[in-house]
Amino acid sequence: MKILQICAAYKPAYIYGGPTMSVAMLCEALVNADIPTEMFATTANGAAELPVEANKPTNIDGVTVTYFKRITKDHTHFSPALVKALWTRAKEFDVIHIHAWWNLVSVLACMVALLKGIPVILSPRGTLSDYSFSNKNTGKKKLIHHVFGKKLLAKCHIHITAQRESVSVLNFIKPVSITTIPNFVKLEAGAGKEKPIAGDELKLLFFSRIEEKKGLDILLNALNAVTIHFRLTIAGDGDKAYIDHLKALINDPVIMNKITWAGFYNDNKFDLLRGHDLLVLPSHDENFGNVVIESLSVGTPVLISENVGLAAYVKRNKLGWICETNASSVSGAINNISNNHHNEMMNIRENAPDMIRKDFSGDQLVQQYIQFYQNIIGHE
Repeated sequence: MKILQICAAYKPAYIYGGPTMSVAMLCEALVNADIPTEMFATTANGAAELPVEANKPTNIDGVTVTYFKRITKDHTHFSPALVKALWTRAKEFDVIHIHAWWNLVSVLACMVALLKGIPVILSPRGTLSDYSFSNKNTGKKKLIHHVFGKKLLAKCHIHITAQRESVSVLNFIKPVSITTIPNFVKLEAGAGKEKPIAGDELKLLFFSRIEEKKGLDILLNALNAVTIHFRLTIAGDGDKAYIDHLKALINDPVIMNKITWAGFYNDNKFDLLRGHDLLVLPSHDENFGNVVIESLSVGTPVLISENVGLAAYVKRNKLGWICETNASSVSGAINNISNNHHNEMMNIRENAPDMIRKDFSGDQLVQQYIQFYQNIIGHE
């Protein structure tokens, strides 16, 4: 069994957030399990390019990765070199696993793979949702979908990371099959450090790429009605114009002084998560939510919207609270948690880390993916 993974961006293009890390962890886990795996990606790194040698196979943490030069600098990521290489080499692989949609890497790779008769798995990673269809370039997406996208996707096996995503996917396409397997999430290596004792202020944390769908504007507007003592740390990066817009939402200087804009975090993120009392993620759309798992892995409870893929898992296991995507719901939840749920927060602090490691261990997940690939090959 030989697998080709295709993603427009691959590490170290961390600017694209959680999916980039999850795809890399999947590739590394497969290689470590002796499953031959290659990655085709582009040199994309936001508006810039990765400092890598293009069009040449490179060993990246054990995975053979070829970064192909792209000729567009936007989210289309058009790379003729990648398409040409796939056309030449597609039949070397038993399965081609494509990550995300609505870019020319994914769409053209899907087309080539199907023409070559190779089974295709698509992990939409949130790109086949109501929110995605109705947000940005809606007309182009509808045109692409109705002209040829729907026909391509109907011949694919769909992989989703949380059951909630299947509802959205099935609203748009009827794939060959649909399978749910969680994301790989990088957890803290070794024994976790002790979590600090909570103080008089509730330490809130927003930790994500800063973009419209993440709902940071909802959280900032909610602060006007938060009646308990709090501090908020905002960790993440995004478009400067949008961040300036968000900062302008805060008119009260008292609230302004309670907010720290911490910027981008990476390797030291677990200390940041551990040092807060509650992670807040009121996203409009989130197919999984890696940071939810990362937060719970160090014992920090979560307040997430009903639109986060992991909401059902959090609710079922009593690992946090679920809110709606509006300011009154978020502020009401924060006040309620602080005033009435101290014992629940302590239970999450003590029990969540072991539960997360049991449910999201790499060894367990890689076997699910291997079985998934074997099932697809057998289906064909």
